[in-house]
Amino acid sequence: MGPASAPPAPRSPAPLPVPPLSRRAPAAAMAEGSGGAASGRGPPCPGAAAALRRWEQLRRRAATPWARGLLAAAAALGLLYAVLRVPLRLRDGLAAVTMFLSTLTPKFYFALTVTSSFISGLIFVFEWWHFRKYGTSFIEQVSVSHLRPLIGGAESSPPAPAAFSAGENDTSRQNMPECKVWRNPLNLFRGAEYSRYMWVTGKEPLTYYDMNLSAQDHQTFFTCDTDALRPSDTVMQKAWRERNPQARIKAAYQALELNNDCATAYVLLAEEEATTIVDAEKYFKQALKAGEMIYRKSQNCHSQSPQHEAQLRRDTNVLVYVKRRLAMCARKLGRIREAVKMMRDLMKEFPLLSMLNIHENLLEALLELQAYADVQAVLAKYDDISLPKSAAICYTAALLKARAVSERFSPETASRRGLSTAEINAVEAIHRAVEFNPHVPKYLLEMKSLVLPPEHILKRGDSEAVAYAFFHLQHWKRIEGALNLLHCTWEGTFHEVSVYPQKELPFFIHFTAGLCSFSAMLALLTHQFPELMVIFAKAVLRLLWPVSAPSVLASS
Repeated sequence: MGPASAPPAPRSPAPLPVPPLSRRAPAAAMAEGSGGAASGRGPPCPGAAAALRRWEQLRRRAATPWARGLLAAAAALGLLYAVLRVPLRLRDGLAAVTMFLSTLTPKFYFALTVTSSFISGLIFVFEWWHFRKYGTSFIEQVSVSHLRPLIGGAESSPPAPAAFSAGENDTSRQNMPECKVWRNPLNLFRGAEYSRYMWVTGKEPLTYYDMNLSAQDHQTFFTCDTDALRPSDTVMQKAWRERNPQARIKAAYQALELNNDCATAYVLLAEEEATTIVDAEKYFKQALKAGEMIYRKSQNCHSQSPQHEAQLRRDTNVLVYVKRRLAMCARKLGRIREAVKMMRDLMKEFPLLSMLNIHENLLEALLELQAYADVQAVLAKYDDISLPKSAAICYTAALLKARAVSERFSPETASRRGLSTAEINAVEAIHRAVEFNPHVPKYLLEMKSLVLPPEHILKRGDSEAVAYAFFHLQHWKRIEGALNLLHCTWEGTFHEVSVYPQKELPFFIHFTAGLCSFSAMLALLTHQFPELMVIFAKAVLRLLWPVSAPSVLASS
């Protein structure tokens, strides 16, 4: 048998015809291509392609001018229907309401007025309590905080306290308004002074608002964008945001464990953990040593990048703060000449930081030394009209003018012979001081009791008067006759002392009080004269709905 014959070779299948894409809608072709690639199951069903083609045809037809005109006509007909239909419904609704009100008895009106009076009275009592405790209206606060953003209004934020950095100069200070919250340049130490008051009296010496402003100042002065690169500064950045003092102190110790040369950690311990000025001074000396070393490093590389420049500003703020507080420690411990020298050196080393009001610390120390010529020299430099004034500058200038004439001043003698040139200058200086802050004389003359000064003051306000009198009352008492001249000038000229900033009663307290009184009066009249009040209510209905009310009331 011959060799087996080989099987015939298989025939290749004929290629399927591909429909031309040029005749199909581009959107349908793209949709099919994307669907097939995504699913991996071949082309989609024909129904989807047909639906897409019909959608493209409708879209092209709707874009024609006649289709747009037809849609506009339909919209106009719908609007006309709504305009004609709504008054008819309103008329029917008013008639139904009028019918309901006309059938009400006097007892209902009495219950309605009593309930309205009771509810408005509760709102009035709550508004009054909220205003007495927090100084603001609850309804106004809710409307500003929650309702105004919903209707698109801009929420007005209160002005931020004055916090300055080393990069600012006197030009920015000239544009500062005088009536502004400023940091008290002579603020006390929390641990060594404010805490003693709390231990003795059991009362908080600082308000939450004041401490919150201080926390903002600390974050502005003692933090920067590069803190995330150093673990100790990262810990301190969180410490300045803590509300609990013990948590802040614990965080400061954690920062020192990470870096023994963390200057801001020593600052926090000096301010809040030290219970005496001596202990606070020890902490500040450690902060000074660490701060000077960090400041020198920042000076060498501050021009490398904006981050290094921001770090230099922060290190400058820390160094200035520490040196200032060390000078204040020396002043409180009786080393006044040393304190004066430290303040003068600080003002020479950083002349652009006059906005920190270091000169007010210097004025108080010089007055304690009774170096009045040096005080006059400082006033000549800072008592400038281009700079925002303060009670310390105005009243210290008045004190020096009064010192020249107060010892021999007598109101009876001055009324007989008139005022001399020096006495006129002293009286005018006192006038200028009282016009700047009219609250100070009552504290200097001890007509109002003194309290501990806050950490922040309002220029020209009562808080600034407390802070000034707390430290400067002794200097006025030291000059014989100065308080007598102040009393005569103030009492003879300023009869009514301003109460700026005055807290006026909010509008909603007046509104709720009036609503409560009006509702109570209506309830009383309804109880005493029920038939007459029903007639009065129907008359009001006739005024409110003159179209439908007469017929309904006549039928009733």
